[in-house]
This record gives sequence, C-alpha cells and structure tokens, in this order.
Amino acid sequence: MTHFLQYMAFLTLTWHLKPMGAYPRSGLNLVGNRTRRDFPCRPDLEYLDGNICCLYCPAGTRKISPCTSAGEQGKCEECDDGTYTEHANGLQLCLKCTRCRSDQEVVRPCTPTQDTECQCKLGRFCAPDQACEVCKTCSSCEEDEEMERGCTSTSNTECKKIKSNAGFASAKASVIVPLVLAAALVIGGIIITVCRRRRRKATDTQGNVPDGQKAGLHYSQNRSTKERSNGETPGQSCSNLILSRQLEDKQFPKLVPVNGEESLRKCFEYFEEIDFCYHKRFFRHLGIMDNVIKSKDHLLYDDKIHELLNIWVEKEGREATLNDLLKALLDLNQRRTAESVKENAVLNGHYFCDNES
Repeated sequence: MTHFLQYMAFLTLTWHLKPMGAYPRSGLNLVGNRTRRDFPCRPDLEYLDGNICCLYCPAGTRKISPCTSAGEQGKCEECDDGTYTEHANGLQLCLKCTRCRSDQEVVRPCTPTQDTECQCKLGRFCAPDQACEVCKTCSSCEEDEEMERGCTSTSNTECKKIKSNAGFASAKASVIVPLVLAAALVIGGIIITVCRRRRRKATDTQGNVPDGQKAGLHYSQNRSTKERSNGETPGQSCSNLILSRQLEDKQFPKLVPVNGEESLRKCFEYFEEIDFCYHKRFFRHLGIMDNVIKSKDHLLYDDKIHELLNIWVEKEGREATLNDLLKALLDLNQRRTAESVKENAVLNGHYFCDNES
C-alpha cells in the first residue's frame, strides 16, 4: 500500500510540472521571420526580392533597384528607344521592339508600352493560326471560279465554283433545240428567197444601164453599203477617227524623259500599284515569255515587278519608253494605274509633257 501511494504521488508531480528548456518552446511571435510561404506576394501587383514583396514598376518602365520595405515600389526607369514593357513588371531590362520583315509593313510603331504591330504587304497574307515565317502570295481564282472573299493580310483569297445552268438547260434542250432548228430553217428559207429576188432585180437594172456608168454605180453602191454598215453617213468616219485620236492624245500626252533611261528606271516603283491579278497579262503584253515571268515567282511582289521591267528594258534597248508601258496599261483597261504612273513621273521631275504632241 505504501508503494502504491508513492507511485501515485510521482505521477501527480510529473503531470503538473511545466516544460523547461529541454523542450521546444511553442507560441513564440515569429512575425519577424515570416517567409514567402507565410506571406505570398500579391499576383500581378508584387514581386519577391529576398523576403520582401515589392510593388511592380508600371508598364513602359523597368526596375533599377528593389524596395527596402514591404509593399513599397523600388526605383523604376522608363524604357529606352526601341524597347518596351507592355505590363507592370519587376524586370531589370525592357524587351526589344519587333522589326517588321521586308515582306511586311508597319501597322503600328513600337512605343514604351506596346510592341510593333506588323502585317503582310498588299498581295500577300499570313494566317494567324499557322506558323508564318514568310508572307505567302495571294491566290487567284480559276477560270471556272469567282471570288467570294478577297485576299487580306491574314487570309487568302476565297473562291467558289461558278454555278452552271447545265442541268436546267439539259432539261429543256429536248424541247427548245427542235423549235430553234425549225425556226432557223424557216427564216433561212425566207432570207434565201428574198436575196435571190433582189439579186435578180439588180441584174435586170444593171442590164439597162450604159456600160460607161456601170463601174461608177458599182463603186457608189459598195461605198454606201460600207458606210451604212458602220452606222455612219458619207464623210463622217474620217472626222470621227481624227476627233477620237485628238481626245486620246489630249488625255495622255507624250512624255519626254529628263535624263534618258535613268528617268525610266526611276519610275519602276510606280508600277508596284499594278493589280496583282493583272501583272502577268501586263508583262505578256510587253512581250515577256511566261517561263521568264514564272522564274521570278520566288521574289516579293515589288521586287518581281522591278526585275521584269529591267528584263523588258534590256530586251527593248533604246526603244524602251515610259509611253510604251502606259499604253500597255491602257490596252488592259488599267487606266487608273496609268494615270497614277504618269502623274508621279511628272510630279517627281522624271518626265515632262510634250506640248507639241
């Protein structure tokens, strides 16, 4: 019984004893030792520097030095020319601005808060959902197709087949064709009969005319027939032709180069405005072979125009003139482009109008 009481007293004493230095202390104030795991920095607002969360520098700037107290902003500096930061950041260096490729044009220049925006030049495209290291040449619709949507800087030309009425025509062919043939036979018979009667009457009339007057009569009839077939009265065709040529010369006077062939070559850039769908027909009209035109397809559109014009000049030699190029555009009904080339050539001092033409 005595041992039992001693044992119970020992347990009671052990239960009430407080932990001493041999045991770890709990409940300490660890505020000064809080780490990123205890206090994570606020997303899109702060960055961690050591154990301190600093506020981001604003867009268009970069960090020079971090903050010294949590929740404050360090030293920031604006981005240099040719660099940018689009968002608030803790970067030490700004990003370099993008430079547009030779087959692209600048849509929006680079600013301290925005990168350069580029797009493909006219006649080329680059689909945004595809890897595009080089702008592709826009496609042309085939002869049995029509354009549904034109080419843009981000999408190719869209074509659709031309709807044919073959089914509708074949359905009615069995009815219409026999009727047309029958009508043609009837009309043809009537025309033949009338022509025979007129020929017989004309023969009888000429039989009563003296021989000396038959030749004059025949010439007069032929001339009157030709004039009537052209819808003109006698003497009118010559005056209309002269008036037409005068109007054409007045609208497009002959251009005279200021410095010979050099003036002509300086005007090559103005022909970059030629419609993409017409450039092959234009050079064919100038006598350039298809295989030569095709050999330049790997070039950019502007470079291709220059190369083919150089080939044409070499082929024509001293006979090559700007007037020949303008006439080729007019023959293809590209009058607006011809007017633009002529105005640029004169305004920039490469050519002047010949007032005597």
